[in-house]
Amino acid sequence: MKLQTTIDIPKSALQIEHTDKVMLLGSCFADEVGEKFVRGGFEAMVNPFGTLYNPASIAAILLRCISQDECTEVFEDKDGVWHSWMHHSKFSAHSKEELQARINSTTQAAGDFLRSADVLIITFGTAIIYRLVENGMLVANCHKQPDALFTRQRLSSYDIVDQWQMLLTLLESINPKLRIIFTVSPIRHKRDGYHINQISKGILLQAVDELMAPQPPKGACWRLDSNSIPNSTYPDGRPLGGSGASYFPSYEIMLDELRDYRFYADDMIHPSPLAVQYIWERFQDTFFSNQTKDSVLKAGKEYARSLHRTLIN
Repeated sequence: MKLQTTIDIPKSALQIEHTDKVMLLGSCFADEVGEKFVRGGFEAMVNPFGTLYNPASIAAILLRCISQDECTEVFEDKDGVWHSWMHHSKFSAHSKEELQARINSTTQAAGDFLRSADVLIITFGTAIIYRLVENGMLVANCHKQPDALFTRQRLSSYDIVDQWQMLLTLLESINPKLRIIFTVSPIRHKRDGYHINQISKGILLQAVDELMAPQPPKGACWRLDSNSIPNSTYPDGRPLGGSGASYFPSYEIMLDELRDYRFYADDMIHPSPLAVQYIWERFQDTFFSNQTKDSVLKAGKEYARSLHRTLIN
């Protein structure tokens, strides 16, 4: 008797080695997986600007890393603390200059890392974005400011694909060796209701699917409904499309394999540590060789020992 739906995930042609540099950007699920990479001994940069939930904000941050433009989207709250609309509150400071210095320093470091990284893992959380009423500027972090300051908008899959096709091309131009993995966060966004959450997740899944679709070579024009599109790949076996991006079904694993509420944290929104560990093991099976798995296991034990403190009576 089979009592569980298992997501079939074939071994990916994109294999991550223990010596690879990995950058992770996106929702708080990216933080969870990023911690696994760090504990596994990888050289990893995890959400250097803080949690980013929607594709537009992630794209804006990546473009900032590439262009190295200085931070200007800052404001002072009623307590005299300066914040950035595009960055986590960990950057907030008591002066505009200190805030901008922190952000610009991190942008420089993240840009340098991105240009030499081997793998970029992107986790989309929601298709809902917020903009300032005043000027329409995209906001990644509302910093608990009044709702009246913002307008809410739901991206379409077309909006996401249009922006990210350009961005993938740009990423390939600055770092040709960079390999990209997309995933959709299994964390539910309850603020707008569970029905809207499902619609949002569907938009993200459709957008990623379209970004993975084969792209015509330069000078050619293929119809999307054409039966003549070849099953093309890069020389190393990666699928042709965008920058040879891959997809890992975190959302599907949580929804179908781990559908029991015992796999959720107490808030019934986030995956439990057990669920995160299970998804991490499925990720390893997909993208790691046995040798890499062994290296990760060894590094994890060393990390655990480093946290151990001997009690002295």
